[in-house]
Amino acid sequence: MHARRRGPNFTYVSGCVKYMIFVLNFIFWLLGGLVVSVGLYAFIDKWQATGLIKLDTLYDLILNVSLLIALMGGVVFIVSFAGCIGALRENTCLLKFYSLCLLILFLVEMGGAVCGFVFPRSLHGFIEQSFTERVVHSYREDPDLQNFIDFAQSDFHCCGLTSDGYMDWSKNEYFNCTSPSVEKCGVPYSCCINPTDISSGLVNIMCGYGVQNYPVAEASKRVWTSGCIEIVRLWGERHLYTIASVALGVALSQLFVIYLAKTLEGQIELQKARWQT
Repeated sequence: MHARRRGPNFTYVSGCVKYMIFVLNFIFWLLGGLVVSVGLYAFIDKWQATGLIKLDTLYDLILNVSLLIALMGGVVFIVSFAGCIGALRENTCLLKFYSLCLLILFLVEMGGAVCGFVFPRSLHGFIEQSFTERVVHSYREDPDLQNFIDFAQSDFHCCGLTSDGYMDWSKNEYFNCTSPSVEKCGVPYSCCINPTDISSGLVNIMCGYGVQNYPVAEASKRVWTSGCIEIVRLWGERHLYTIASVALGVALSQLFVIYLAKTLEGQIELQKARWQT
């Protein structure tokens, strides 16, 4: 049998693969730009309000919610832009950069999941304790972090981060029992079981005052006493199959997009070889 002769308009590049990568990355490019805009707006607004942005350590960067959001959005914006333009212009350099970034992200995700199970619990405790001290200490210094902590404690019905629970707030200079503040020996209002005053309908910010002076049995009548890390861990165990399914779906989606990018890259190389011959 004779091989079918390819016409002059034949191309190895699949339009389906090319425009599928383009559309997917165009959507993520727009979302990345939106996230960057929101993060930068919040960062600049906080800078103008407080006049001080502390970025001396890695913890400072992690705990700066607005800047962290802007950086994550920037990564999505750059990577998806490379995939979008690389597919549209059939640029193998951009496609290689795009697939490499996705592969690194995939390996980081897998490494984080493995380390969470492999590392000894004592190391987890050390990291948890160090992180808790930073978070609690920075509670009143960073408005974004304060809002995030209040949201987490109210939503997950917890107080503090570690197994010490509500007593974690003794590490904060405003809630420490040696503090001259009126909030000494207290906890934030977001720890309270019923922070809203029934008569006025307003949030009672004093509902957690003096709680650290009470034992757990007595304090549990007014505030949530369990740490948020343990509560979130228990929530994760209850929804383990759902979380695992979502994680598997994300991982398979990343591998599929990497496969599409490498397929398109190979097709472009074949087309270039055809032009040269």
